[in-house]
Amino acid sequence: MKIDSIQSGIVLDHIKAGKSMQIYKYLGLDDLDCSVAIIKNASSSKMGKKDIIKIADNMDLNLDVLGYIDPDITVCYIRDGKIVEKKHLELPERIVNIVRCKNPRCITSVEQDLEQVFKLTDRENRIYRCAYCESKKSEY
Repeated sequence: MKIDSIQSGIVLDHIKAGKSMQIYKYLGLDDLDCSVAIIKNASSSKMGKKDIIKIADNMDLNLDVLGYIDPDITVCYIRDGKIVEKKHLELPERIVNIVRCKNPRCITSVEQDLEQVFKLTDRENRIYRCAYCESKKSEY
């Protein structure tokens, strides 16, 4: 299968196989009015299999969402068919309004307008805790 390269836009590379649809949803890529290509289970010498997302437009990406879902993603910004910038992600220290606290006693379940804030408490095990009630949100 051949997917053409893009002249201007963003390529999300090194996505863990099977995670591309979650990223598509969380970034709201279905709302874009440009071409978006999702390549699932592409062969990778480094990863075995990987997903790739190509967006034929420049947009503001929420890098915290990407880092939370898969901190090994590489974000490549393309201009005139060439990579002009490459970002390697990591787990964000803090995530806001990406996931919701499941604790029914948390203030966020009563105060609906309150931001959903989680802090990274264990990088090795990818554990986040609610900033308000300390409830645990483990790996995505």
